[in-house]
Amino acid sequence: MTTATTGRRPYGFADLPALMALMTGDEKHGPAATSTLDALWVLYDRVLRVAPDTADDPARDRFLLSKGHGPMAYYAVLTARGFLDEAVLPGFGGYHSPLGHHPDRLLVPGAEIASGSLGHGLPLAAGTALGLRAQGLTDPAVWVLVGDAELDEGSNHEAIAFAGAVGLDRLHTVVIDNSSATHGRRGAIEARFAAEGWSTATVDGRDHEALHAAFTAPHPGRPHAVVARVEPKY
Repeated sequence: MTTATTGRRPYGFADLPALMALMTGDEKHGPAATSTLDALWVLYDRVLRVAPDTADDPARDRFLLSKGHGPMAYYAVLTARGFLDEAVLPGFGGYHSPLGHHPDRLLVPGAEIASGSLGHGLPLAAGTALGLRAQGLTDPAVWVLVGDAELDEGSNHEAIAFAGAVGLDRLHTVVIDNSSATHGRRGAIEARFAAEGWSTATVDGRDHEALHAAFTAPHPGRPHAVVARVEPKY
C-alpha cells in the first residue's frame, strides 16, 4: 500500500474512515459514500495518472464522479491524495464550505465535473473521450464512476451504445452495484455493456487486488466497463 502526503502526515487507506468521520451534518448519504470507497482508493492510489500538480495538464487522466450524492468518500480520497486540506472537511455541506453535497468542479480541486442530476456522467465521459481523440490526445484515460441505479436513465444507454460503436478505447466506466436500481436485475449490468461491444469485468467491489486487475486489464479498440459489486443497499 502506498501513501500520499498532504499537510503534515501521510495518509493510507486505513485513514479514510477517520477522514470521512470529520464530515458531519445532514444529508450525508452514508451508504452511497461507503459503497464507492474501495474503488475510488484503488483508482487514485494505483491507476489514475493525475496529481495536484498535474490537475490542469492536458495529458492527465480524467476522473468524472457521476455518482455524486454522498461524496464523502470522494472528498476523503482527494484529501489523502493531496488535492484537499484536511482542515476543510468539517465544514462539509456548510454554506461557506467548498464541499457541497454534490461536488462542484469550480470549488473542489481535481473535480472534472459538477454532478447533480444522476445519469449525466457517462454521457459526459463519452464526450470527453471523443473530444480528446479529436484533439489528438490519445494517451489520457477517461474514467467515470456511476451507480447501478443511474443506469435506469436512458441517456446512459445511448452513451453505452455510442461509445461501443465508435470504439472509445480510452473510456472506462466503473459501476458500483449495490442492488439499488429500480428497473435493473442483478447480474445484467455487465451483459448490457458487452452487448454494445465493450470489454467487461465483474468483481468484488471490496477486493483491492481484484479491482486493480480489472481496472488495468487490456482492452484494445474497445471501451472498458468494470462492475464492482458491494453489499446491497436496503
